[in-house]
Amino acid sequence: MQVYADNAATAKMRPAALQTYISTAKEYYGNPSSLHEAGQAAKEVLEESRARIANMIGAEAREIIFTSGGSEADNQAIFSAAMFGAKKGKKKIVSTAIEHHAVLHALDRLKSEGFEIVLAPVDPNGIVNMSALEQAIDENTCLVSVMLANNEIGTIQPVREIGAICKSKGVLFHTDAVQAVGHISVDVTALNADYLALSAHKFGGPRGVGALYVKKGAPLFPLVEGGAQERGKRAGTENLPAVAAMATALKESLLHLDQATAKVTALREKLIEGLLKIPHSALNGDRIKRLAGNASFCFEGIEGEGLLLYLSDMGVSASSGSACTSGSLDPSHVLLAIGRVHDVAHGSLRLTLNEENTEEEIDYLLKVVPEAVEKIRSFSPVWRDLQNGKRSFIL
Repeated sequence: MQVYADNAATAKMRPAALQTYISTAKEYYGNPSSLHEAGQAAKEVLEESRARIANMIGAEAREIIFTSGGSEADNQAIFSAAMFGAKKGKKKIVSTAIEHHAVLHALDRLKSEGFEIVLAPVDPNGIVNMSALEQAIDENTCLVSVMLANNEIGTIQPVREIGAICKSKGVLFHTDAVQAVGHISVDVTALNADYLALSAHKFGGPRGVGALYVKKGAPLFPLVEGGAQERGKRAGTENLPAVAAMATALKESLLHLDQATAKVTALREKLIEGLLKIPHSALNGDRIKRLAGNASFCFEGIEGEGLLLYLSDMGVSASSGSACTSGSLDPSHVLLAIGRVHDVAHGSLRLTLNEENTEEEIDYLLKVVPEAVEKIRSFSPVWRDLQNGKRSFIL
């Protein structure tokens, strides 16, 4: 059996989105910036897609900027707020220890340029320490950046409350909502967000396209120079077929969101209950405040890479964390932040589901994952040491 359980890395394109992509590429081949008839027809589709996406997240059409994906959207928001803050003598940014590397690496760059970066800690379930976050915000803070839902452990943050705090203090607020949009209800006004990033391929759209919501009046500077597209905020001819397909995919994902969430949550709970029966295993992230499709585990005494390869041979597509860092031998910064020690963090497995997964597939996962863990442990010197008492169990 083939089981695709890596939807947080990228989801299959929805049939309706694929059809939109193909038909748009065929029929609307003009450049949206051109004044001729073909160009203006393309521009009409572009602006219609912008309005549809805006409406689905509670924004205005002019508050949506199309990008190449979530990473670019995150970077543009962060660097824009930083540039604006620096002009006012404010060079402090507050974030969390479990952000996506699109945020953390941008903050590292700003730190090298003289910005003060404060990463608020999270509790063992991956929920940000609100007291520490609020205390870190002062008169020098130009931006707070907290993700809506974590890409590795699925934890959903209290972003609405964080946004309200930022609003009360007059501080810009950015949220990386790449894992959340299309999977939970998202309203930018309710979240008190100044910037919000999303990416199409996380909810069944094409790869290589995303969007940045920028609240009216919030500063925004271009990362890419060269043209007047996107009101001068993002140069480069818009990828019209991908943009139109993104709008269709988002509509499809929200059309039956409650039913899909109920189905996926039931599958996830069955999976979690079954995998927790594996000795010396632990669920990562909050059991309740998590994305419906996320089941992240640590298994003591194994290496995650070996587990993934074994599962791949058995037809299971999974990951050990973020797809952006799956080639790294370092343990996940997210798992370390929630208190997993290095040896345990190395033995991680992330299974992410959507409404296309079936109960039969969950049954198969509950068969092959325990078998894989047992097999990998049989070759592990660490597991041998744990078994004979040379090391103490942690989980």
